[in-house]
Formats: sequence, C-alpha cells, structure tokens
Amino acid sequence: MKTREVKIINQGLENEMEVWGYRPCLWKMILVGVGAVCSGGLLLLLLYWLPEWGVKGTCTHTSLRDAHTLLLRTKDEFRQWFRAKVHVMLAPGKKPFDSLELQSKALLPNGDEDHSVSPVHEELHGKFPYRQPAQIHYFAHHSTKYYWNDVLQKFESYKGLEDVKVSCASVHSDHNSGLPKTLQDYRRLFFGENEITVRVPSLFKLLTKEVLNPFYIFQLFSVILWSAEDYYYYATAIVFMSIISIATSLYTVKKQYVMLHDMVAAHSVVRVSVCRGNKDIEQAMSTELVPGDVIIIPANGMIMPCDAVLFHGTCIVNESMLTGESVPITKTSLPSSGEEASRSYNMEEHKKHTLFCGTHVIQTRFYSGELVKAVVVQTGFSTEKGQLIRSILYPKPTDFKLYRDAYLFLLCLVGVAGIGFIYTIVLSIMNKVPAKTIIIESLDIITITVPPALPAAMTAGIVYAQRRLKRVGIFCISPQRINICGQLNLVCFDKTGTLTEDGLDLWGIQRAEDGSFSPPESEAAKESLVNTTFVACMASCHSLTKIEGELSGDPLDLKMFSATCWILEEPTEEETALHNPIMPTVVRPPKHNIPEANQNNPLTPNMSCEIGIVRQFPFSSALQRMSVVVRKLGEKHMDAFLKGAPEVVASLCKQHTVPHSFTETLETYTRQGFRVIALAHRQLESKLSWHKVQNLGRDLIENNMEFLGLIIMQNKIKQETAGVLSELRQANIRTLMVTGDNMLTAISVARDCGMVRSHEKVIIADAVPPKDVQPASITWHYTENPAQTVKDNQTVEINLDEGVYHFAVSGRAFSVIAENFPHLVQKVLARLQTYKRQNIQSGIRFKSALKLHRAYFTDIQTLHRWLNAHCFSYSPHMGALQLVLRGTVFARMAPDQKTQLVEVLQSIDYTVGMCGDGANDCGALKRAHSGISLSELEASVASPFTSSTSNISCVPNLIREGRAALITSFCVFKFMALYSIIQYLSVTLLYSILSNLGDFQFLFIDIAIILIIAFTMSLNPAWKELVWRRPPSSLISGPLLCSVLTQILTCLVFQVLAFLLVQQQSWYETWTPQSDACNVSSSTLSHSLNVTSPHDHKNIRNYENTTLFYVSSFQYLAVAIVFSKGKPFRQPSYNNWPFMLSCIALYSFLLFIMLYPVPAIDSFLEIVCVPHDWRVTLVVIITVNAAVSFMLEILILDIILWRLVFRGNQGANRPSESSSADAPQVANDRWGPSFLSWLFCRRNKPPRVLYRHLALELQDDVDWPPKPSTITFATDPQSRISAPL
Repeated sequence: MKTREVKIINQGLENEMEVWGYRPCLWKMILVGVGAVCSGGLLLLLLYWLPEWGVKGTCTHTSLRDAHTLLLRTKDEFRQWFRAKVHVMLAPGKKPFDSLELQSKALLPNGDEDHSVSPVHEELHGKFPYRQPAQIHYFAHHSTKYYWNDVLQKFESYKGLEDVKVSCASVHSDHNSGLPKTLQDYRRLFFGENEITVRVPSLFKLLTKEVLNPFYIFQLFSVILWSAEDYYYYATAIVFMSIISIATSLYTVKKQYVMLHDMVAAHSVVRVSVCRGNKDIEQAMSTELVPGDVIIIPANGMIMPCDAVLFHGTCIVNESMLTGESVPITKTSLPSSGEEASRSYNMEEHKKHTLFCGTHVIQTRFYSGELVKAVVVQTGFSTEKGQLIRSILYPKPTDFKLYRDAYLFLLCLVGVAGIGFIYTIVLSIMNKVPAKTIIIESLDIITITVPPALPAAMTAGIVYAQRRLKRVGIFCISPQRINICGQLNLVCFDKTGTLTEDGLDLWGIQRAEDGSFSPPESEAAKESLVNTTFVACMASCHSLTKIEGELSGDPLDLKMFSATCWILEEPTEEETALHNPIMPTVVRPPKHNIPEANQNNPLTPNMSCEIGIVRQFPFSSALQRMSVVVRKLGEKHMDAFLKGAPEVVASLCKQHTVPHSFTETLETYTRQGFRVIALAHRQLESKLSWHKVQNLGRDLIENNMEFLGLIIMQNKIKQETAGVLSELRQANIRTLMVTGDNMLTAISVARDCGMVRSHEKVIIADAVPPKDVQPASITWHYTENPAQTVKDNQTVEINLDEGVYHFAVSGRAFSVIAENFPHLVQKVLARLQTYKRQNIQSGIRFKSALKLHRAYFTDIQTLHRWLNAHCFSYSPHMGALQLVLRGTVFARMAPDQKTQLVEVLQSIDYTVGMCGDGANDCGALKRAHSGISLSELEASVASPFTSSTSNISCVPNLIREGRAALITSFCVFKFMALYSIIQYLSVTLLYSILSNLGDFQFLFIDIAIILIIAFTMSLNPAWKELVWRRPPSSLISGPLLCSVLTQILTCLVFQVLAFLLVQQQSWYETWTPQSDACNVSSSTLSHSLNVTSPHDHKNIRNYENTTLFYVSSFQYLAVAIVFSKGKPFRQPSYNNWPFMLSCIALYSFLLFIMLYPVPAIDSFLEIVCVPHDWRVTLVVIITVNAAVSFMLEILILDIILWRLVFRGNQGANRPSESSSADAPQVANDRWGPSFLSWLFCRRNKPPRVLYRHLALELQDDVDWPPKPSTITFATDPQSRISAPL
C-alpha cells in the first residue's frame, strides 16, 4: 500500500520545507533508461533540471522512516525543489544530549553507510558491549544535517545547547566542568567537526554545472543545427563567444569561492584550552569542539571558533564582522541567580553574555586564581557566522517581477517560433523541399527567435550600475538587488548615527534633590559637583575599557565620561595576581579637582572619590538600561548606579524621589529634540560581599532606586539629512523613522528634518496591555503643532480634511496593538474581502497582504482559517496594518520589532528600503528589499549595500542607479526581443522564396550590430535627480507591451513593403551570377515571374535578400535608438559616447556600402548589386521607417498613453496626501483621457497594490483617524470613551 506522507522541517523558520519520502523503483528506472537512450540523453537533462520529476520518475512513495531518497520543497514564494539521499549512522544513543554510561573511553566509529550496517554493528558492539548501537537515519541539505526522530516521526536538525532548553543557572551548575573525551566524541557524531568549510569546487565540476545550463544546451543545439546547414563561420563565432562567456563565468565563480574560503579559513582553526572536568585542562584543536565543551578564553584574546556563552569573567569583543559596528562591546558572565537565572538560555535574549563565532575577543578581565570560561553553545554551520556563510553559499532566488515576466516573454517568443516552425514545414512540403532541408530550416527558425545573447546583455546594465555605485562609495554584495532599488517606494531610517550625528554633545545636567529638580547646569566637571552621587554615577555607570592605552566603548558612554573629566584606571596582570579576590577597574577625579577639604585631611586622602567598579550589567536594548555595582574606597557598603531611558529609570525608583514635574520636564527637553538619559542610585546592604554580588541577578539590584536626575545630550541633525528627505518626498517615496530613542525626541527630530512638516498633525497611539480585569486600550494623543497656535478640534478637523496626519507608535504600543486588538484585524480582513471581490470582477486574481498564492476565499472565516493554518506570523502583524499606513515615527523599537515592522510593510505591497548604522538594525537591513548600512567597512555582511559615507545621501544615489539599471534592463530586453522578431520576419519572408540570410550576414548582424549595441546602450548613467514617477516593474504592462507591439508592426509593415516593392521593379528578374542590374538599363531587362530558381543549394544571393538585409540592419539601429531612453531615469543617449559612436559608425558603414557598393564587401556579405534608384528608394524607406518608429514611441506611447492614461490612473488610485494630489484626478476627468482610459480598460480600475487600496478604503471611514481625547478598548471595537488627556 502506498503511503503519501508529507512532513514539515524547520517549522516556523525562514527555511521551512516540506519533505516526502521515496524508495527506488526498478521498472521506473528501466523506463527512464530506455527513454534516455531514445532521446539521446535529453530525458536525463530534463530530469537534472527538474529534481521533482527526477525523483518521481525513478522512485515510488514511501514513509519517511523507510525512505532512501527525499524530495524537499521550500514553503516560500519560490517553491524550490531539492532531492536528498538518506544515510544511516550507528551510534550508542539516538540523540546528541543523551546521557551515556560508557565503559570504554575509546573513540566512537562513525558508521556512515547506505542501509548496510552489519560490519560496523559488530565493531561497535565489541567496543561497547553494554549498549546496543542504534541505527539513525539522516540526510544533509545546505550544510545542515537532519536526523530522524522516532518519537516525533519526523526529521529534525540539532543546533546546539539551546535544543535542550538549559536554564542560565544550570549552565553554571551542570555545564561548568566540561565534557569527558568519550562524550565529546559521541556528540561529534551528530554535530560533526567544528569547522565552517567552504569547499572550492573543482574546475571540472564547475564547468559541468555551467555547461548543463539550459541556455548553453540550447546553444549547443543551435551550433549543431547551424553546422548541419554549413553555417560554419557563424557557428564558430557562437562557440567562441560561448567559450569566452563560460570561461569568464568560471573565473568569477571560482574567484568568489576562493575569496569566501580564504575569508572563512583565515581564523577558523585555532588551538584552544578545553576543560575536561576535575580541573584538568588540555590543548585541543578548535575543530574538535562540540556543544557543552568548556573553553578558556586567553587574557590576550582570540578569534572565537564557535558560539559560546560566558559564565565566568568578562570580555571586550569587537563584533564588526557580524554587525559592521566596530565599537568594542563588553560581554559579561551569564546570571547565576535570581529570576533571570531561572530562564532558559536564549542566544538572542542573552547576546550580551554570548561570544559569537568569528568575532574578535580583544581582552579579558581575569581574577586571581580564576580563569575566564565559556560553554560552547553552537559549532560549525549552526553558529551565527555559519548561518551567514550558508546564506551566501545558498542564496534565495531574487524575487523580482522583471525576471518572472522575462521568462513569460521568452515563452511568448517560443510560441512565435512555433508558428514559424509550422509555417516553414507547410511551405516546404508545398514546394517539395527535401525532408532533411525541411527539418533543418524549421528548427533553425527556433534558434533565430530566442536571442542567444539575452542573459549576457541584461546582466551588463547591472554590472555597469555596480561599478558606478562603487565610484560613489556604495559597495554591493547582491548585484541583483540593484534593479529592485529602482522600485523602492518607502525607506525606513534609523535616527541616531543615520539622520543625526553619531556623537552626542553634553548640553547640560539637571539634578533631582528632595523630590524636585534643581536648575539645569551646563558643566558636570565643576569642583562643587565632584563629591556628588550624580557625578559619581556619570563616571562609573558605563562599559568603557582601555585598549592600548586609549579609552574605547560606546560613543554615548565616552561623551558622558569625558564630561566629568575623571580618569579610568584598569588593573594590569601583575596587579591582579597580587590582590585577592579582585582588583577592580577604578575611576577617580583628577587630583586638581579634589576638594581642598579632602586634600588637607591626612586621614582621607582621595578616599571618598575613588570608585571601584565591582560588576557591570551591560546595556540591553530590550530593557533600555544598564547598571553597575561599585564600592567607594574606604566604604563598607557597595552602591548600585543605573542609567537608561527616563521612563524606565523612573519606574524603577521610589516614587517620592521622582520629581512631580518629571513628565513635564522630560517633554520640554524631548520636544526640542534633546536626547535625555536618567540616572539613579541605590545603597546596597553592608552584608553583600563581592562573591554574592557576582551571583546576583540584575532584577534584584535594579529596584528601589533613588532618582538622581537627568543628563541632557544634544543630538544634531546631519547637514545632508533635510535635503535628502525633501528629495525623497518630491520623488513620491515615503520616509519613516524607526529608532530606539524617546518618542517625543523622535517626533522633534522628524519635524526638524522635514519628515513631518510644520503644518502636519502627529497622533501618538499609546497602547496599554491588559491588566487584571482591565482590557488592553489605545489612547490617542494629538501632539501640539509648533507652527500653529489654534488648538483642539478646529485645527484637527482642518488637517484631517486634508488628510495630512501622521501616527507615532512606540515599540510597546506596536506589540500591544498587534496582539490585543482583533477587531482591527477584522476591519483589515473586511477590506481584503472587498478587495478580493472588486479584483475578481475586474478579472484580476486576488492578491492578499501576505502573498496568499492566488488562493480564493468565499468568506472571512475561510480566510481566517487559511491564515491561521499557513501564516504563522500573521496575527502579530495584521493588527498594526492601519497604523503603518500612516505611521511615520516608530520610537523605542527593539531590534526584532524593527524587523517585524519591515515585514508588515512588505505584507501590504510596499517595496521597502532600510538605512541604518548596522548595529541594532541587522535584522531589518537583511529583511528589507534593499538594506543599506552606513559603515566605514568596504562591505558589511549585515546588508546587501554598504556606504562608506556616513550620511543618507547614499539613499537617493542608490535609488537613482536602481532606476537607471531597471530602465536599462527594460531597454535591453525590448531591444533583444525586437532583434529576434526582426530577424524572424526577414527569414520568414525569405523562406517564402526558398531563400535565407547568408552565414556572414548573420555574423555581421549578431556580432557587429547586436552585441556592440546591446552592451553600449547599457552605459547610460543615472539621471541627476529623482522624479515623482517610478519606472514600471513589469514587462507585462500596458506601456511596454504597446511599445514592443507597435515597433513589431512597424518593422513588419516596412519589411513586407520593401519585399513586395523590389519584386515590382522594372529591372527585377530571377538573379543569376550573370545578372548585372547596376549597369543594364531597365528597358533591356525582361520581366519574369515571381519565382526564384536557385543557382546554388542555399539561394542566398538575390534581390529580396539584399533588400531585406539592408532594411533589417537599419531597423536594428532604429529600435536601439528609440528604446535607449534618457530622462527621467537615465541621462540622454548623447551623453553615452560609446553608444553614439557605435550607432554613427554602423549607420555610416551601412549607408556607404549601400550607396557606394564595394565588391569585396558585397562578396563577403553575399549581397548583390542593385540599381542606384533602388538604393535611393531604400534610403527613403529606411528614413520613413525610423521616423515612424520614433513618432510612435515618443508621441503615442510617452505622451498620450503614459502621461494621460496610465499616469492619470495612478493619480486616481493614489490616496491624496495633500490638496495638490487631486491634480491627476482632475486631468483624468477630461473627455480625451477619459476616452483613452475607457479604450484601454483603465477607467475605475482598482489599484494593484494593497496599501493603496486600504488607504482609499480608510478615506471613506468616518471613524478614522480616531478623534483626539479618545480611548479605544480591545474588547469592543466600537467603544471609544472620551477622556481628557
């Protein structure tokens, strides 16, 4: 009985896949073998290109447990197929973390075989008689092994220590002594060698893979066919070009593999010190490490060979390899007690305690008699660096409509070739042509229709754009994304370091005393403030360290510490060895700043001013704070200092210590765009010793604090920011701010830089999660408008009528709204239902917010069920859709929330760009369609694009180049398609008289005209400014299809006209070698019937051939010039001098040989001499042809269709953002455009992109946006309770 079983692996992850089991079938394999022989190997090629056919054609379904071969399919939009072979391994346990009581310490053998395990079974049983070896089925895919789980009945991968959900406390208690050698060897069976191996394929393997590409197989077929027709010169030229193309491709791919291999192998294998229990330490190679091993981090640092969690000591680490941010980071030991210690270890949550593979440990903080230790968490390709390398080795296909449409267009060309194929066969049979000639000529028409140089020509534009980007300091590691940049319609910006300056200047401090604020002070280094707790907190609450004598660390910490003028001293190795148990980092004021009272008192010299930092709790983006435990020299107790976001710090303080005017004071500063940081202090109990402090969790320290005051930092906007944002707005590109900073500060910066204009209203959505019996709620605050004095409802109504409002959402509110407001989801789903109905009525397939794979739903409940079943991440996203449609400021956003926001924007069909500094933005930079990192590194692995300039001026440059590259791709594709059709028309007409183009005519057209033009027309630089209009993203669009079809009809008309006219000339006769139409008067020529009797077996030389050769050659040049457009996306073609020189040279050469025949050239090109009058007639035909092509393209398409029909319709569908946005709609109501819109079925057509449709629907919603001073509760979608704000 056949078992059709499908399972999911990597469920819920980005690389989620479906898997089916198969076993070999003898009769199917015999059939495939026979078919391969009969088809000359073509069937094997087809099965190689289509893995699912290969598996299904040779195997039968079976259960996954019994499968020999697996068929895998990704669940993303690409639906890629892969095949994998199942292996069997023998091991004394079934899982890597099984506890083994092994009697022998001998190495375990690895019995990797294909269902043949008996010899290894005997060997294993002999060495381990107390354990029965288990057979474990596994397969490998993309450098990851998947093992069969008998309990879950599915394959699963083992990543490392996180698989067993160890708590932080158990890392300290159960994993602190290391693994025995035998257990290490057992785990290595599952995890393999700890090495990220990038194997450089042999040239033979790369050559085989390249040659088996369908394009080169088609080339091989063409060459064989041309050789059979004795077109040896042309076949040789194509072979020569193919060899050059293959050699170039092999060199590039080989070079990339070698570079990646060298980059990975540089520090991948090192010697490490490994703990073996009972304080035994041995030296081992890093390749032997497995999860659970304990390694010692040397004092002088190292390159980490694995991911490891620090459980003893402190490290200073440079993570620029992963993040692009070169600022050293302090890593502290994992909490061993308290609430945090009871949580399961999570690499993302505890990254401040995790040392990542490939990062550079600069130095360690070590203590007397104790070592800095870490537990290995992940090894090999499971590490963060390994996953990064795997994403480079196995990239996802580029999802861009241009490439999908290109394949559809090629299929259309194949359809045209099929028509020609049938036409040739019928015509040849009617003329009783030999069977061999029929086969060759009918197949030849297929090779003519599909352009052989299309892939290379389309790649050229991207390569040129990449070079231009490099010249302006933008480096690209994913060239295919350049085209996608041309379609960006929304860009998210980080604030600090991106829109504003990297460095912060101290504007002032404002201390809190006795529950109220003191007046602000501009300097913190004043002598009167040295002994204050406030300055002590500023000087000690940071993560700075000295590297080679220079202070290094977070720029904000550096600025804050330097403002105190204190000195930081770190212990040397000798000092550490002399003191027990610790020699801490010490901060103290310079001697001249110490108050005289202390200097003159011999009993307390400097005692109260020197502070030792006992323990650090590093800054956490999620917690938005950091803290330290310190001891003042001479004091018997310790103190805790805390700094962080003011709202967070205030919530951790005793309420009576927080000034009553805290909220008003904070708003005053943040409205002016200042960065505000709050400080707090707490005196710890005297009984706390150093050892106890090291084991305390931060939640026990960071509470019951006393509020100290505020530090006000000035964050200046970069000089280029306002101009760039204005340029993007004028180009109809929406801009968002996504920052971890305070909400009001972010709104102030948004106004200052022009992201929110002075007359526009900002609505803050402040959401509160449910608590006890209180449901979740959203309070809608309307911020004050600094440009207007009129307040309340009057101003609100005016602005809302104009539609000019922005939402500002905090990270907390973003999460609460997504999770607790199902009625917002219902509202959006209702919009989707309307969208589906309208689109079906218009004949358009329903495209949902989450790419629902063309599924149709009859009701909301069906859609709910589908989303719940297929989209694991839909529910946390959908509730925020309405806010992101108008959201401009997203503040206090954690790194994962930034990524979530990008996904939400993409789900409603925005093409999203992300610009950040590469530190906290890595996830969003990778997730966006186009991520650009501002980094000094030449290429950051955090994003596809890296700019060496530290401001956002790179964004319009990238979009301009993307638009130019996209338009270039369209131009080249259209030109190559017309080239094929023009040649197809010429050959089809010549076939009607049993003729064809000559070998050297094909050679001249393809080499001298097509290749030169195709590669030079891609050289147009980008236009100097961004325009409102965006280039089309699809080849299957109205303007582009009209352009191609009108040019095809034009070429067809003029070729047929020339073909018929030449046969009507008085001097026309059947050409023979003795014919001399150039020198014999027309009166002496005898008229003949319209039949050509060949004097050679090919019948190349005749008047029709010569006429069509001249006309078609000029048609290639005419369509090249017509399609090579300049403004508004590219510079005019006259600035592209290689293209202009090529066109002028080719025009001159063709005109010269046509008007003044050269016998040698005529003989070479196999053209015949025609009377001078006919040459002049051809010049007229060619000129009129070029003029008609130009007029149709410029007048009809660019002016009438695009500007009045398609652009007007876009304006109608676009939700108005200002009063000026109604202008296209007014133009569209005129009778001319209205008639054309009706003619082209564009009238009242719903928008194709979901965000436009939702925006139009929300414009008709009288309850949207919410009115000021209202609260929306989660339980009742209609309840809005007015409350004064």
